Amino acid sequence: MAFKTFLFVSLVIAAILAAPVAEAQLGLIGGLLGLIRIQGTLFCTADGNMGANGTATPVFPNALVQLQCGGNVVSTSITNGSGMFSILLDPLNYILSSVLSDCNLKVDTPLISCNSSLPAVDGLLSPLRFIGNTALGALLSVANIIPAGFRFVP
Repeated sequence: MAFKTFLFVSLVIAAILAAPVAEAQLGLIGGLLGLIRIQGTLFCTADGNMGANGTATPVFPNALVQLQCGGNVVSTSITNGSGMFSILLDPLNYILSSVLSDCNLKVDTPLISCNSSLPAVDGLLSPLRFIGNTALGALLSVANIIPAGFRFVP
């Protein structure tokens, strides 16, 4: 009986000591399984950013937002009625550092479609900015990216 108790206690201690190694390994796997989320709000202004009057700035609904990497469109989203868009990327196909350095958000929807006093041609372009990670459980994290600031591109 004493041997069984000794064996049980030894197994419990071994499990406790092995837990940090397993946790570290899962952290690595969690990093590999993390998603990349690009989201933001597009405003109906000449540069697509919030105006001087803040929350009174009208949004740009139903605008096509394209994620372009190396000049190629790799994903798209359409802004909702609140001007918000969201794009999810699979990290098995995209590396976060490459997305941040090689990709831009492009809006080709004419600005005139949300405000008749804005240009009828050309569009908006924004580089990307990483703002941090969000943990979703023990195995999944989401890298959060926002537009760094739209500018009008004639």
